[in-house]
Amino acid sequence: MTQRRSVALIALALTIPLVAAAAPPNASDFPGGHYVLDPRHASLIARVKHMGVSLYTLRFDTLAASFDYDPAHPETTRLQASVDPTSLDVNADYSKQFAEEFLAASKFPKATFTATQLQTAGDGTGTMTGDLSLMGVTKPVTFNVTFVGAGHEVMPIPLGRRAAGFEATTTIKRSDFGSTYLNNLVGDEVTLQIEAE
Repeated sequence: MTQRRSVALIALALTIPLVAAAAPPNASDFPGGHYVLDPRHASLIARVKHMGVSLYTLRFDTLAASFDYDPAHPETTRLQASVDPTSLDVNADYSKQFAEEFLAASKFPKATFTATQLQTAGDGTGTMTGDLSLMGVTKPVTFNVTFVGAGHEVMPIPLGRRAAGFEATTTIKRSDFGSTYLNNLVGDEVTLQIEAE
């Protein structure tokens, strides 16, 4: 490959994201089809009050999800997602211990969410309600969802895979699912934030 061609490819790779960033996200740009989560570009962050004085942040490192989307009928969207509780990361060497004590991870090795209803506001935001199963308990949960954008990944050049990005947030009570370990030190309300591509 010549030096001139290498420079042109690098310039293209740098320019495409800038052009995409200039345009605001539009849900109508999001084509229908079957989508699968890219775990390398996804995160599940949780925040919980610690000793009543601060918000403690942790994450789960192993996620999976897929959904089918029809832009003519977004309300029919069906999403399945799962999280491995043993992938809890509290940024300390006792992460595995906490996964067991807070989530009984060896007894309940998978947490799942199955969407049952999607409501859109027409501006790239909406809500997704579904059944969250955690520690053997299933409860309805509603996420506030924001459409971040859609397009194609830059690599491989010229265009990579079709992609879309979303953010989803909700707050649950861990005691609703049977998690009461250290409830005198660690808060009951847990805020979940998902970034998904």
